[in-house]
Order: sequence, then structure tokens, then C-alpha cells
Amino acid sequence: MNIEEYRTYCLSKKGVTESLPFPKLQNVLVFKVAGKMFTATDINTFSSFSIKCVPETIEELRAEYPAMQEPSYFSKKHWSNVIMDNSISDKLLYEWLDISYNLVLAKLSKKEKLNLEAK
Repeated sequence: MNIEEYRTYCLSKKGVTESLPFPKLQNVLVFKVAGKMFTATDINTFSSFSIKCVPETIEELRAEYPAMQEPSYFSKKHWSNVIMDNSISDKLLYEWLDISYNLVLAKLSKKEKLNLEAK
């Protein structure tokens, strides 16, 4: 997966927006659904990206996949940083992006979900 494939995949999901919201981290591209972040990456390097994970399985995944590491800026209980070292298949990377997106969707209010459905 390269950065364009990553970006295209994220934007293909319903209700997703992209932005560069951090003034002190101007190269960090963030993807959100209903205003809530589900993944982020440095657009200059694309050496890794951050995703939300299921807290009950996050330690297991980190043990199985050395490229999945604790994040620098996010909650270690809910987020992981995936190092783009070609050790993880694109198929699995896309699955993890889906999980991250779906975790955010699941936390949306009923009103936010209805607004998303209307789009």
C-alpha cells in the first residue's frame, strides 16, 4: 500500500473527510467520520499510520505483528501505530482500516448515524 492507495481507500468510506488539523504537525493527514478521527499519517513519509483498535485484542496483535506498535500521541489502549515496513499484507492493512472506521461508527450517536445515512 502506498499513500495514494491509503488516501483513496479512506475517502471511499461513507462520510469520510480529510484534513491537516494540527498546526504544530502540519504534515499529519487525518481522516475522520462524523468529525471523529479513525486514522492519521505523515504525508511526507508515510512510514506509518495510526488506527483505532479493539482494546481486548490490541496486545495480542502487537505481539503477533512487530510492525504494530504503541502510538506516540494517542491512547495506547485504543490506538496502534502501524509501521509501513512491508511485513503486513495490504489485505490486512485494509482490514485494520475497516476495523478502525467501524469502531468510530459504533460510537456515533443515533443522530450522527442518521445524518451519515442521509448522505
